[in-house]
Amino acid sequence: MAQAETTATEPVWKGVAWLAFLGTIGSLALSVGLNYLLLFSDVLTPFGRSMVTAVLLPLIIGLPLFVLIGLKQAQIRGYRRELNRAETYDRVTGCLNGPVFTSMVERRAARPSAPGPRSGAFLVIHAEHLRSINLRFGPDWGDEALRLVASAIQSAVRKEDMVGRIGTSMFGVFLPGTTEAEAAEIGERIRASVAQVYFAPKGTEDALTISLGSTVFETELAFEDMFRSAEAQLSARAPAETRPTGLQ
Repeated sequence: MAQAETTATEPVWKGVAWLAFLGTIGSLALSVGLNYLLLFSDVLTPFGRSMVTAVLLPLIIGLPLFVLIGLKQAQIRGYRRELNRAETYDRVTGCLNGPVFTSMVERRAARPSAPGPRSGAFLVIHAEHLRSINLRFGPDWGDEALRLVASAIQSAVRKEDMVGRIGTSMFGVFLPGTTEAEAAEIGERIRASVAQVYFAPKGTEDALTISLGSTVFETELAFEDMFRSAEAQLSARAPAETRPTGLQ
């Protein structure tokens, strides 16, 4: 494995070495050639020739080089942003992915001295009939259904709330500082938002529905405790054939 990686990097280093060598030779040739031409100029004084050389060489060599470096740095920053986003957000729905969502909730619970309210609620939301959608219309339409449900959830929660995809068809919503009444209101708002979504795979309108379980706490709990409590309520309410299974 290590030998394969070494072999793969050899062409890269050879390319860099050749580019450095040819670039240096080209810069030297340009500098010598320009100085040679200016040496026989009767129009310019020695000081004028030196000034022309001092101004032209940085413009000819330095300007394209620094533009190229700037473009490469911008490209690298773009790659880093994409990489960070890929590591943080779910590819299909754009929500926080399961590990990141879990970690963020756990970090809050592990900091009892953190500012802000410690009470709140945790919702578990299951997108129903996803398997049926996949079988009837294909996995692409199943992904589209998940995207629409995720968008509806995000539009119904507050700015400070966190939404993550924690299972194949399951979402978690962390609601810091909410009362039981407020959590119930947000849950109904999510239901209404999902119910209003227009979903018509292959021209056939199909309703998107969710089931929802919740738990309210006075002091923030570990993620597993909140999840199990909310999932138990969800499983008790959901029909047997649509009950969700486990974390992602």
